[in-house]
Amino acid sequence: MILLARRAGARVRAFKKGPDYIDPAWLGWACGRPARNLDTFLMGFDGAVDSFARHADPTGFNLIEGNRGLHDGVDARGTHSTAALARAIEAPVILVVNAAKVTRTAAASVLGCRMMDPEVRIAGQPGNDDARAIAARPVGEAGYRTRPDSCRCSVRNRSGPG
Repeated sequence: MILLARRAGARVRAFKKGPDYIDPAWLGWACGRPARNLDTFLMGFDGAVDSFARHADPTGFNLIEGNRGLHDGVDARGTHSTAALARAIEAPVILVVNAAKVTRTAAASVLGCRMMDPEVRIAGQPGNDDARAIAARPVGEAGYRTRPDSCRCSVRNRSGPG
């Protein structure tokens, strides 16, 4: 997505949720500038939110690659999960679904992610491996198309210019 947006002329910024150095290297290559880590465990939520606000492009395409499952954190409550970061930044989520050899189960997985935490704004669900599962829309409420108008995120700089 980052490379396609960049090739289309968009100003792109990339971020990686969690401590990582390999994924940010690839993300940085794709967007043509260094990617930033957003690790709520090491930086705290305020530190991650402030870093995002400082380095995001308010009018560009900002993509945060999550880690593990959307709601998986350091405990059963999902503390430090990708969902918790999305809530803190007020960012929409594009949930990538592995739809290989499934149809309605993909819809159930998406619906479960939506219901698990209604404050997490899932803006789209592109499918990997089998587009028929997404195109079939077996659960109408799951909303199986990425809607660009729902992928807007407010970028607030809470720590001032930096």
